[in-house]
Amino acid sequence: IFARAAERKGDEVALLSLLTVPKSNAELSQVSADDMLAEFTRAIFKSGFIWRVIENKWQGFEEVFWNFNVDKLVLMPDDMLERKASDTKIIRNYTKVKTVRDNAIWLKELEREIQGEFASVGEWLAQWPANDITGLWAHLKKHGSRLGGNTGPNALRRLGKDTFILTQEAEAYFRDHKIIEGGLTSKRNLAIIQNAFNQWQSESNFSLQEISQILSFSMGDNKVGFSL
Repeated sequence: IFARAAERKGDEVALLSLLTVPKSNAELSQVSADDMLAEFTRAIFKSGFIWRVIENKWQGFEEVFWNFNVDKLVLMPDDMLERKASDTKIIRNYTKVKTVRDNAIWLKELEREIQGEFASVGEWLAQWPANDITGLWAHLKKHGSRLGGNTGPNALRRLGKDTFILTQEAEAYFRDHKIIEGGLTSKRNLAIIQNAFNQWQSESNFSLQEISQILSFSMGDNKVGFSL
């Protein structure tokens, strides 16, 4: 897989220059509930929308939602939520805007649940084992609002948590090699895919994030790269 990705991108040096790495556990432990809410919101609004538009309006999102201050947002009444959903500084989608308060409430509940075991939600996130990253995805989907599919993983990637992402290229690899069949995110298939990434990680010095990128670079229409 690595050799094929390197050939597509020019050579090994070119491939390695394209890879990004996750944060260390020490860095992740400093992530706050506000940071998590911001990235959840960014990923939710980007889902099914033009990403560039969300980034261009992101300063407006921060202003409208008080820099994603969880303590303030959990107290937001319904009428204020509706007014914010019509604010032109953000994308006016009430269903998605509502997730800001919903996920703020969940994060406050999470802080209470982990008291005594973890010092913060950042430490909780850091300590979640990489060999069960799909379990973290399932947790976000179950307890959060609109964090299923690739939305949760994309938010985790931006936060710096080591995770793979099921891109079209990654899915193509597993299907072309007859490793999975049926729904991509079925419980059975997610277990198979997690086990594959665990095996690849044990055979290399790469993080899940790097392996995920290498796998995607080895497949699909992204053959043309550059030479150094």
